[in-house]
Amino acid sequence: MVGSNLLFLYLCIVNIWAFWLMRTDKKRSKQRRKRRIRERTLLVLAIVGGGLGTWLAMRLFRHKTKHFSFQLIAPLSTLLWAIFILNLLYRGVIR
Repeated sequence: MVGSNLLFLYLCIVNIWAFWLMRTDKKRSKQRRKRRIRERTLLVLAIVGGGLGTWLAMRLFRHKTKHFSFQLIAPLSTLLWAIFILNLLYRGVIR
């Protein structure tokens, strides 16, 4: 039970963080600021569990939608994390 709560909390935090960073980067791109968020940072966040937040921000803010790496990694990461969680549920590791 504790493990599932921690996993849920982790995924919530990472997705909110990814969403927020995508929003911040979009704002900075419109303002022509020099200090943008690195694409590598955004992609790593998507891979480590923030794929859903990244994907939602891409759609909502129309940000990074033309970058193939984001088109591929955000939904693929979300799918792989969903499979991972379903596997844990099936095996009874989490409830």
